[in-house]
Amino acid sequence: MATRSLQRELLAWLVVPLTAVVSFNVWTTYKNAEETANLITDRTLLASARVIAENIRENDGVLEAPIPPAALEMFASDQPDRVVYRVTTPRGQVIAGYPDVIAPPGQPADLNPVYFETTFRDQPVHAVAIAQPMVSKQNPGNAMVAVGQTLRGHDKLMTGLWLKALRDQVLLVAAAGLLGVFGLRRGLAPILRLRNDVMERDPAELKPFAADTVQSELRPLVEALNEGFNRIQRQMATQRRFVANAAHQLRTPLALLKTQVSVGLRERDIGTKDEILAAVDMSVDGMARLSNQLLSLARAEQGSSSLMKSSVDFSAVARDALEGLAQAALSRNIDLGFESEGDDLIVWGHPTLLRELVVNVVDNALRYTPQGGSVTARIGRDASWIVLQVEDTGPGIAEGDKEKVFERFYRGSEPDSEGTGLGLAIVREIVSSHDGEIALANRKPLPGLSAQAKLPAYQAAQA
Repeated sequence: MATRSLQRELLAWLVVPLTAVVSFNVWTTYKNAEETANLITDRTLLASARVIAENIRENDGVLEAPIPPAALEMFASDQPDRVVYRVTTPRGQVIAGYPDVIAPPGQPADLNPVYFETTFRDQPVHAVAIAQPMVSKQNPGNAMVAVGQTLRGHDKLMTGLWLKALRDQVLLVAAAGLLGVFGLRRGLAPILRLRNDVMERDPAELKPFAADTVQSELRPLVEALNEGFNRIQRQMATQRRFVANAAHQLRTPLALLKTQVSVGLRERDIGTKDEILAAVDMSVDGMARLSNQLLSLARAEQGSSSLMKSSVDFSAVARDALEGLAQAALSRNIDLGFESEGDDLIVWGHPTLLRELVVNVVDNALRYTPQGGSVTARIGRDASWIVLQVEDTGPGIAEGDKEKVFERFYRGSEPDSEGTGLGLAIVREIVSSHDGEIALANRKPLPGLSAQAKLPAYQAAQA
């Protein structure tokens, strides 16, 4: 793949349009040079013709046209041209000059000159013709004077004017190119320094770059890099926390499981072995639940932008989650209820995580609700929010624990607290990744706890 150079591209965007403008300017300069050369030639020819016309006189009834030297000297130049002329009487008789000089295509009217192109002995000639009124009884009318000049001087003058302008334009483009290269190198220096900083930096070092060292147009790029580093740092921190949490939380159950297995291997009594196997089964279930919660927490920590979201019927998700918890509620003689305030309770989110949200909130309520109590989950709409509210008849929560229970592995101030201490931490992460809110409050009337999770209602524009 060909390498692209930002400097060359910027220089091309500068020089190419400038070259196009200069080309147009050169063309207009050429036309101006041509008009200037034509103007000078026309005025010289007209001046010569008038000098000749002023010297026409009548002598004994005969018209004469002596040619003064001044009429021809004004054509002197370093590129001598051939000057031809012809003077005719009102009757068309040639009285001076070259008879084979071609007459103008039309007779001059009044004192207005007529300019025309002609040839003289196979050479192109630019000429002018004027009429000279004659006050004479023998020769009434207008005498005609025609003066022509070959085009070598005219062409040289036009070329000289045009080449000078062309030289100036080329120098302008060259100077603009050099200044553009210099300016681009100075302007791209911060980018090159940023590139060197990126290449020379230790891959493990993710501290942000200084955005004030580059131009304002480049600051969004530097800020985007810094934001990318922040995301990587958050992702790495999430992974480290997951590994640390898993290692910390699995160490004790694994040690307990190892102890139970060792005791079971030494035990000879079949009944005792069965009890130990039942305890091992409970330990394995606990480790499986802990592993699943750790994985749910890690997935929820990825953040809103990393989740594959879609429109989800939150009411259907909650109903499905509660059906899975019905057996646990029956085993503890807890009345598990579900109420939905409508069918159009749609949110934009991750279906699995939303189910995990409901499971963790309701499971937390079931664990802290005594036998014979009740847990009720309600889903409804509040303005632009879809609200999940779970109420139980448990002991409620101490005021000092309302924020702490969302911390990982915090099990509350109750001495017989159950669970892993991850349920509400997972809930908060899931709600946060869906741009929602979660709050706990003691139920009214007491006793009991009310957990309320609010998620933005789905709007078609979100997709």
